[in-house]
Amino acid sequence: MQKHRIGLVGTGFIARGLLLLLSSMPDMEVTAVLTRRKLNECTEVPLPHVLTNSIQELLAKSDLIVECSGDVIHATGVIAKAMEAALPVVTMDAELQVTTGSFFVSKGYITEAEGDQPGCLAALKANVESMGFKPLVYGNIKGFLNLNPPLEDMLYWGKRSGISLQMVTSFTDGTKVQIEQALVANGLGTGIAKDGLLGTAAEDLQEGAEVLAAEAKRLGKPIADYLLSAKSPPGVFITAEHDERQKDALAYFKMGKGPFYTLLQPYHLCHLEVVKTIRRTLLGEAPLLNNSASPKISVAAVAKRALTPGTVIKKGIGSFDVRGIAVDIAANPNHIPIGLLSYAVVKEHIEPGQILQFRDVDIPDSLASLAWQDIMKKN
Repeated sequence: MQKHRIGLVGTGFIARGLLLLLSSMPDMEVTAVLTRRKLNECTEVPLPHVLTNSIQELLAKSDLIVECSGDVIHATGVIAKAMEAALPVVTMDAELQVTTGSFFVSKGYITEAEGDQPGCLAALKANVESMGFKPLVYGNIKGFLNLNPPLEDMLYWGKRSGISLQMVTSFTDGTKVQIEQALVANGLGTGIAKDGLLGTAAEDLQEGAEVLAAEAKRLGKPIADYLLSAKSPPGVFITAEHDERQKDALAYFKMGKGPFYTLLQPYHLCHLEVVKTIRRTLLGEAPLLNNSASPKISVAAVAKRALTPGTVIKKGIGSFDVRGIAVDIAANPNHIPIGLLSYAVVKEHIEPGQILQFRDVDIPDSLASLAWQDIMKKN
């Protein structure tokens, strides 16, 4: 059997887990893993012989690229090269998708994978709609948030969880869920209830989901949002309506009395689910989810603390300077997407809670910045 050659971008938690999983697949093999680190320093990476610092080697040895570096600036450049080589791209990188993913939609094949919440919601949507449900809420579940967590806590939880400081901070301060639901809104053609999302707090999943569904009905459109619910499982849900004539059947199926019905997937298994999307891509199926060619929602950078001129924001996502909130692009045309903040220099005094504007910060030139400008011109 000839194996499909899979190239990975990144050597973090997701990439390492996926590398291990794919090494056990009879029809696939990881032939190259792109890293910017010195190869002899990547001691935690399984199968070190596939590591490379060369993008060209990655492309030459791959039939499909999986991007999971979590670095928007770097990933944008790699994906551009993959598109030039006519290689399909699967991402586990919602940060990339909501910043520059729309730039690539017309240039080649790009899809977000199942595993993270957006991909899981896209797959769940197809399932519930096939049963006649009409979604109102595409929901993410968070157990805990601290919008401005202290460094000491993040160092502790990062070490305990085996993930990077940047990653654990973006999870805790809400940036990650805002990014995920912005991707859901753009990719599935929904709206958001307000900038920053509702983030309804609820002990009971069904009760919280019904609050969100009622708001979607009031707005007259489906929404992407999340519940803050410590007792609920770490998965995704869709709250939907159905044909009134199915009311008795749905009650018999223990779905409740309606009119809102919540369908829960009580898990998302990150890299373990990526294989499903790789397979559908290799089969030539349509992308599961991308940010769309004309996104309506972005994730703006909001100051966590007072920022003075000369401050260098080394990386926006997962920083202690800013966090991200989902915003309507039309209402916030000059906001800086948090994914573009990489070694950016503050020019103006910025107050805590203020949305950063392009006039406030100098951003280094990059393909990612040019891609964002291109997206806005076409939007």
